[in-house]
Amino acid sequence: MITSNAKYNNVESWCRQRITSGHSMLFSRSIFHAELKSASQQFGMGYEAIHSLFRNAHVSHMKRSSHVVKGHSTRHVQSYLNGTSIMNIGRKCNYPPCMMARLIVENVAVLPKSSSSHTGMKPGNALSSAQRKFITEAIRHPEKLLGDASTSVSPEYLFSEIKGSGRNRKEDTSSSSDSLHVPLSRLSLEVREAVSDDPMYGPDHDKIRHNIGVEYERLLEELLDSMNVPFETEESLRARGTAKTPDILLTCPLGLRVPKRSSDVTTTMLEIGGDNDSQWKMICWIDSKALYGDVDTHSNSVLPQVESYVHRFGPGLILYWFGHAPLSKLGDSHGDVLIMNDLPDEFMLPNGEFRRKDDAQKTT
Repeated sequence: MITSNAKYNNVESWCRQRITSGHSMLFSRSIFHAELKSASQQFGMGYEAIHSLFRNAHVSHMKRSSHVVKGHSTRHVQSYLNGTSIMNIGRKCNYPPCMMARLIVENVAVLPKSSSSHTGMKPGNALSSAQRKFITEAIRHPEKLLGDASTSVSPEYLFSEIKGSGRNRKEDTSSSSDSLHVPLSRLSLEVREAVSDDPMYGPDHDKIRHNIGVEYERLLEELLDSMNVPFETEESLRARGTAKTPDILLTCPLGLRVPKRSSDVTTTMLEIGGDNDSQWKMICWIDSKALYGDVDTHSNSVLPQVESYVHRFGPGLILYWFGHAPLSKLGDSHGDVLIMNDLPDEFMLPNGEFRRKDDAQKTT
């Protein structure tokens, strides 16, 4: 799906307004999905596309604003110690619940020893890799690693365990894994709540995005196999020591037909046959992106990545499976990068033979 200029601008504006205003959808999974479903119907845009576009916009927002929140870490930690919940601190400063939970754990929990001991509430202190790993695991398993306040909360902050409304909101019958059945700490309960309510960030979201990415990479491989197109995968390329590889490196260059742009005067055009509205271009690789290709993500993340493929392997194709912004808004590295939202129906081999989806379907 290629989004029109008007629709793209409207959806992008809708996302930006809700993100900058700290809309309640940012702090509730149920509200988040309800709002996206409504917006999908309102704008006539697929749910997966608008979901991906919204998250991309939020990631860009976080890159611009997170330093402000982290710069006031001491204030946020003090607010938690005085009884404000992690969720409410996040709402107040428009910061993702899971990320706020991580900030609190970093400053309040007992962390593994490092060469420079952790004293808490000093954002300038650099964390060791072991400490960062512990915090990540604590966010993933708060009951296991933070459940017992006597061992998981820094002694000087144990007073915070009797503050806050976390215990009143949550059933306190759960217990930590030890045989004494110690009631779960306020810290673990509030971390669990933050992770459970965060609609975009956290361990489960990371896993889902990874799995979706792998799923679409496999889909691409299956489609190329069915069309009898020769290629190497990123996995096989890395196995033989090739660095910075696309998802698919074509064994031989392929031609594909694309609509002409008014400014197209690239050297990769194949001057053969066809009509006046399309042209053939050559590609040497394909990169699968299980996301929506918005302007910011494409310009600042994807394009710099694939330009290294252009320098090493030649021109190629980005597949944005969930759609993308109007092509007029997306850079193409001087015509060396094609952008599509699905695999083309046909390819042409260097010898002039065609590989078509329809032919592949007839043989199955």
